[in-house]
Parts: sequence; C-alpha cells; structure tokens
Amino acid sequence: MPDWGPVFVAVALFVLLTPGVLIQIPGKNRVVEFGTFQTSGLSVIVHTLIYFTLVCILLLAIQIHMYIFYTATMADWAPVIVGVILFVILSPGLLFSLPGTNRGVDFGNLKTNGKAIAVHTLIFFAIYSILIIAVNLHIYTG
Repeated sequence: MPDWGPVFVAVALFVLLTPGVLIQIPGKNRVVEFGTFQTSGLSVIVHTLIYFTLVCILLLAIQIHMYIFYTATMADWAPVIVGVILFVILSPGLLFSLPGTNRGVDFGNLKTNGKAIAVHTLIFFAIYSILIIAVNLHIYTG
C-alpha cells in the first residue's frame, strides 16, 4: 500500500523552500531577502540544510504518513535522501531554469521565475512519486 505522506511533505517543502520564492538566505544584498526570485549556490546549500532538517523532523520524527491502514515500519531514509538530492538538482536557477527568463531553458543563471518554479515543482513531484511510490524505493537503517 503506497504511502503518499512523504510525497506531499517533500513537494510542499520544495515549493516553500526554493530559494527566492518566499525567502532567500543568504540574500544578495542582505542576510535575508523575501520574494526576490534570485538564488545562489550558497543559498541553495542553506535551503537544502533547512529542507533536510524539516523533512527529517516531519518524516522520521513525527512520521507523517498517508495510508488507508496503518503499517508500522522501520525508519525509511529513502524519502529524505531522494528529496534532498532532487531539491538541489531541481532548484530553479542553480543548474537550469525551465522555462528560462528569456529562452526556453537557461543554464546556471541563478535567476528564476514563477513559471520555472511551477515546472520544476511538477518535475520534482513526478520524479519523487515515481521513485518513492512506483519504484517503491526504501533505504532502511538498522
């Protein structure tokens, strides 16, 4: 029975923590900037650490699950690890932005836009869902 809890938590955190959407730490001119649609390598690292912390708390400590029936399992690190890797790779503007600001795809320009955030969120959701739900990827620690 698939557990949709990690998918919804990971996608929501991806949207909320994408640098430049709501907040950027550190900003270009200040420590914290709001709604700049800008990013940097350092802010992706900081936001990834925040993402990792929150996803660990929500999925491992609080154990948010969405089952029809409850099944007890060991700590599954796959949703955390997959989410963190995808967060970094798909942060709009870091490696690429799809669509770009002035072209179909911009590479490494450290800028984003609303359409790119929506597209990257859909890509994140699709890849994350495939790996966690369809492939049923698990990484258990003993």
